[in-house]
Amino acid sequence: MDPAVVLVLCLSCLLIIFLWRQNPGRGKLPPGPTPLPIIGNILQMDVKDIRKTLNNFSKTYGPVFTVYFGMKPAVVLHGYEAVKEALIDHGEEFSGRGLFPISERTSKGLGIVFSNGNRWKEIQRFTLMTLRNFGMGKRSIEERVQEEARCLVEELRKTKASSCDPTFILGCAHCNVICSIVFQNHFDYKDEHFLTLMEKFNENFKILSSPWIQLCNNFPVLIYYFPGIHNKLVENISLVRSYILEKAKEHQDSLDVNNPRDFIDCFLIKMEQEKHNSQSEFTMENLVITVSDLFVGGTETPSSTLRYGLLLLLKHPEVTAKVQEEIDHVIGRQRIPCMQDRSHMPYTDAVVHEIQRYIDLAPCSVPHAVTCDIKFRNYLIPKGTTILPSLTSVLHDDKEFPNPEKFDPGHFLDESGNFKKSDFFMAFSTGRRICLGEGLARMELFLFLTSILQNFNLRSLIDPKKLDATPVSSGFISVPPLYKICFIPV
Repeated sequence: MDPAVVLVLCLSCLLIIFLWRQNPGRGKLPPGPTPLPIIGNILQMDVKDIRKTLNNFSKTYGPVFTVYFGMKPAVVLHGYEAVKEALIDHGEEFSGRGLFPISERTSKGLGIVFSNGNRWKEIQRFTLMTLRNFGMGKRSIEERVQEEARCLVEELRKTKASSCDPTFILGCAHCNVICSIVFQNHFDYKDEHFLTLMEKFNENFKILSSPWIQLCNNFPVLIYYFPGIHNKLVENISLVRSYILEKAKEHQDSLDVNNPRDFIDCFLIKMEQEKHNSQSEFTMENLVITVSDLFVGGTETPSSTLRYGLLLLLKHPEVTAKVQEEIDHVIGRQRIPCMQDRSHMPYTDAVVHEIQRYIDLAPCSVPHAVTCDIKFRNYLIPKGTTILPSLTSVLHDDKEFPNPEKFDPGHFLDESGNFKKSDFFMAFSTGRRICLGEGLARMELFLFLTSILQNFNLRSLIDPKKLDATPVSSGFISVPPLYKICFIPV
């Protein structure tokens, strides 16, 4: 190679290193592994299992440390005390949404999940109020979930005890609940549009947890100028949002401002009220993205949890038998389960919690960010710095949950067999950015699971001991493995 070229390359590298070390925020951040120029700590990470990497780093650098994704630092909170201190004790300061480049292209800072500042506060406040008005946490929403549980049981009967992949059936049940709130609509499980939506949701869930997306978020230039599955993600999201936009326009044509039928109607009414406000956050684009966020949060995450839960119950038939015994004792075979039953079913309640704890669906939650410069544990974290709360480190804490890698409902039971709450249960995250649909998700998981086990025995075509419950990947989301199951009518 030409000596002059070598010299230019060396000088360029030295300049990059110099500029890197001149970063004014770097010296104020917590310690962490030494980053390389441009690529940061990416070579030291297992992009297929970020939670394992962060756990290893914590052993060296403690409960609060810094890693670099490309040239961007992220402060990791590891362990219950660090997560609680940041997200609860300093909830407002840690309530920002962290940089997630793929979402910048798809959401543009709109909606609920990836918005920030006043926009997020307004949309969150409106969404919470509207969901409550339509029954969230009330008897009326429970009746919707019970009705969907009946539909789910009927669909499972149609499998005639043959081996099946439960992915789409379970997804349809959860999606129909959120559809009833957003669209005031119930889809047939064989509806073509419905199945297309479910297919896109499921595919996006897998793509978001792929190593390639982790790479794209580290190096955003890949998102705009390189081919890859991120383009499929964008295409799927566009298709879903086109469908939502079509529904929103149909609602506009039949809107009665004095009689709102669902979430979309309420948003359209708010848009009309603020049409003269040029700074209003209530726009058609924000409506579409907000509804999309509700769909994703209300469909794929709870359905993946239930699907993962059924796999664990297949693998642990002794646990399934105890749940069914409790169902027989408390509910019987004729009456449909209701939420009042949960307080009389400590073992089943413990199983539902243990499923969520064990699977660790969102290992690092969705990235947070600090909303201002903040002194935290003698470090000064600059405004806008990405924060990664390791929910894995809380849900798998070996002092709170002995043998955390073992699926054991006893983690949530006291010596007398009563249900035992734990502050370490952060399956829905915690603080200001806790999942808006936590109450609905808890209701669905309990009612769907008890309805299934009330009406069916679960059977696998292979030895339960040989079933693999290891997630396909554990990046942004822990994706459950595919499996087959037989639903044998009781």
